[in-house]
Amino acid sequence: MTAAALGAAADTPPPARQGRWVRSEEARGLAMISPTFLYALALLLLPVLTVLAYSFWTQDYLDIDRTFTLENYRQALTEPIYRDLFVRSLWISLVVSVATVVFSYPIAWFISFHGGVHRNLWLFLVTVPCWTSYLLRVMSWKVILGYGGVLNTGLISLGLIDEPVTSLLYNSNAVVITLVHSWAAFAILPIYVSLQKIDRTLIEAARDLGDSRMRAFFRVTLPLSLPGVVSAFLIVMIPTVGDYVTPRLVGGKDGVMIATAIQTQFGKGANWPLGAALSVTTMVLVSLAAAVVVFALKFAVRRIR
Repeated sequence: MTAAALGAAADTPPPARQGRWVRSEEARGLAMISPTFLYALALLLLPVLTVLAYSFWTQDYLDIDRTFTLENYRQALTEPIYRDLFVRSLWISLVVSVATVVFSYPIAWFISFHGGVHRNLWLFLVTVPCWTSYLLRVMSWKVILGYGGVLNTGLISLGLIDEPVTSLLYNSNAVVITLVHSWAAFAILPIYVSLQKIDRTLIEAARDLGDSRMRAFFRVTLPLSLPGVVSAFLIVMIPTVGDYVTPRLVGGKDGVMIATAIQTQFGKGANWPLGAALSVTTMVLVSLAAAVVVFALKFAVRRIR
C-alpha cells in the first residue's frame, strides 16, 4: 500500500465514529435545516443566475440569441441616458437612506429609553402606516404635494404664499420625501432593537466618569447601536434603487430612476437582455456604494469616540 493510501486510510473515521456522528444532535440539526436552506437558496440564487445569463445574450426580434456577448453591458455603461439614471438613482437612494436613518433614530431612541409602559403602543403606532397599500401611501403624498393639495392649500390659508407652489411635485424632491415616509418604519424597528440590547449600566458608568449626556451618547449609545443603524441603512437603500412606482407617480421626468428603464426594457421595450444587464449593473453599483457608506459610517463613529 502506498503512502498516500495509508494517509487516506488514516484520515477516514472508523465506522463506529461515523455512526455516532450520524446519530448526533449536529447531524439531526443539519438534516432538519438542509431542505429549508436549499429551498431558500434556490429561490434566491436561481432568479439571479437567470438574470445574469440573460445579460450576456441578445434580443433578436422576438427570439433570444444565446450567443455570448458583452454588448448589453457596453450600452449600460456607455450610453449617456443610462449613466445619468445610474448616478441619479444612487444619489436619490443615498439621500433617502441617510434622511430616513436621521429621522428614524430619534424616534427609536425615544421609544427605547422613554417609552416606558407605553413602549408597545409606540411600536404599534409606528407600524400603522404599513397597514395600507404601498401604492396608496404614494398616492397620498401626491395629494399632499399637488398643485391644489393639502400643503399648498394650508400655506395659502396661513398667508405664507400667494399662489400654489409648483415645485413640490414631479421632481426628485418629491421622490425623496415619499420614499422617506414609506420606509421610515422599516428603519425604526432595527434601530430600536439595537438600542434595546444596550446595557444601561454602561451609559450610567460613562456619566459617573464625567461624560455629559451628549458625550455619553456619542461614546456609548451610538457605537453600540451601530449594527441597527447599518441594518436600517441597507434595508432602505437597496430597495429604493429598484423602486419604479414612486418615481413614476410623483417623480415626473426629473425623478425618473434606473428601475423605470429596467421595467421598460422588460415591458414595452421587449429587450430582456439589456434589462438584465441594467439590473446586474445596478446590483453591483449598489453593493459597492453600500460597502463604501458602511465603512465610512464605522470610521466616522470610531473617530468620534
